[in-house]
Amino acid sequence: MLENRSIPRCTVIPELAYTDIGKALEWLSAAFGFTLRLRIANHRAQMNVGDGALVLVELPGGQSLPVDIGCSVMVRVENVDQHCARAVQNGAKVIRPPADYPYGERQYAVEDFAGRLWKFSQTIADVDPATWGGTAGER
Repeated sequence: MLENRSIPRCTVIPELAYTDIGKALEWLSAAFGFTLRLRIANHRAQMNVGDGALVLVELPGGQSLPVDIGCSVMVRVENVDQHCARAVQNGAKVIRPPADYPYGERQYAVEDFAGRLWKFSQTIADVDPATWGGTAGER
């Protein structure tokens, strides 16, 4: 099998637009603990996010960030409370503080420096979806 070193091996890779790739790299690293995988000049970068990845792309010509309030990125973390504290310490705006949910997750939501919505989730219990009104499908 060929090893592709230019694209991360994970199946789904969000592409997120920012007006300043350098600032996005620094902020996402400091606030969320993501790490640089690959930088391509000042217009594109890849970041490691746990066992996944994301790609940062530059908005051309100084365009403003078209944040879609109905869209966010969810990331699994080991400890939601510690992660939230780090994010806030680095300037993230809390939209929804850490809370436990009946489907076995502890989650919080923040807005980053550019206004993008991020959600972080920690599994705290293995809960049968039928107990909270869900229906299990294929895994």
